[in-house]
Amino acid sequence: MTAPMTPDDFRRLALALPGAVESSHMGTADFRVGRIFATLGYPDAAFGMVSLTRDQQEMVTGAEPRVFRLVPGAWGLKGATLVVLAEADELTLSGALEAAWRLKANKRQIALLEAGRAPAATP
Repeated sequence: MTAPMTPDDFRRLALALPGAVESSHMGTADFRVGRIFATLGYPDAAFGMVSLTRDQQEMVTGAEPRVFRLVPGAWGLKGATLVVLAEADELTLSGALEAAWRLKANKRQIALLEAGRAPAATP
């Protein structure tokens, strides 16, 4: 089993995405790429939140119900999805953060991410 994720892991993975910056919103840390794609610390330090589409939200909550939950109320119905950090692994968390980031990033930022993943040219 891999180590559970921590708030520091969430922050590190969110800030590794091109153009992502940390700010603050309603008493919690948030991560933005122009607009907020994730928050940390709501409802407490054991949770992060990623802003997904409803389809993405249904997919992750169905596949990993111990890791992902709908945010209570109207925000959850709009795709706001809680991440239970102690249940998440790095691959799952980084995938969710990237999915949320892609919904808010511009084409140039997405191209930067994809360029960083392109295989190096061989001589």
